[in-house]
Amino acid sequence: MQTIQIGGSSLKSSRLAYGCWRVAGTWNPEEVMPEREAAGRRAILTAYEAGYTLFDHADIYCMGAGEKIFGQVLKEVSGMRERVVIASKCGIRKKGDSTPAAPYRYDFTAPYILQSCEASLKRLGVEVIDLYQLHRPDYLCDPAEVAEAFSKLKQQGKVREFGVSNFRPSQVVMLQKACPMRLLVNQVEISLARLNCFEDGTLDQCLAETMTPLAWSPLAGGQLADVMPIDLRAEDHAKRIGLREELEHLARERGTTRTIVALAWLMKHPSGIVPIVGSTKGERIKEAVEAVDFELSREEWYLLLEASRGERLP
Repeated sequence: MQTIQIGGSSLKSSRLAYGCWRVAGTWNPEEVMPEREAAGRRAILTAYEAGYTLFDHADIYCMGAGEKIFGQVLKEVSGMRERVVIASKCGIRKKGDSTPAAPYRYDFTAPYILQSCEASLKRLGVEVIDLYQLHRPDYLCDPAEVAEAFSKLKQQGKVREFGVSNFRPSQVVMLQKACPMRLLVNQVEISLARLNCFEDGTLDQCLAETMTPLAWSPLAGGQLADVMPIDLRAEDHAKRIGLREELEHLARERGTTRTIVALAWLMKHPSGIVPIVGSTKGERIKEAVEAVDFELSREEWYLLLEASRGERLP
């Protein structure tokens, strides 16, 4: 698979990333049975063999079970660790974490960042995480405290590079001003059904600062692919149906699938968007790879943008 530099750093990623949030088959760690672990390992191995080299994790994915399953694959596959980029995230705390009365919340305090990283390293079975990110903005974030934690992890050799996830451009600027190291990525929701990043300055900032946008839910939870029905009760259901019809029309004209067209649409943007593929089905994981070499014309790209907006450009 083609590769791309992450944030202009020495880290290189496959043009598509593989998201490990579903590999446990559940969000409840008590429901992770051997058969689910085996299915998760097969999905990860399928992605690796298909050419994916960036694997996306978070400590919140089934409360660490996703990282454990990936760690098992690393042990089983000789040489895999040297060929992949491991990304993980921290900062979300579940209800009841620390005390029974504690609410669901975000936590960017230095002690929590440090202990979260140690726990992820242990679950993954590695000595260093290649890319470590803050998951969702903490309203009580002290940028200097985050910078202190990041610097300590860097000095200890436990993390190579850092980034953020779901941050507004202003929040990126705030944190970058305090951090001595460059923030390489912003992982945000981007798809033909979610255009916010094209309009709120996120992708402009990525271009200006050489940050790599990592796109979660690039197929809008499957709605842009061939499998998910559209909820006719949703206010924008007519627009979503129109978009899927335009995708289907273009896919048929080009002899391909909606999945490939939708992923290629993201990758055409000059910021170097890296879509995160999250399916655990082998055929879906392999199908997505075809999008890397699929080129849309500017006219086709704008036709899809217009369909997504549900109206012509101003």
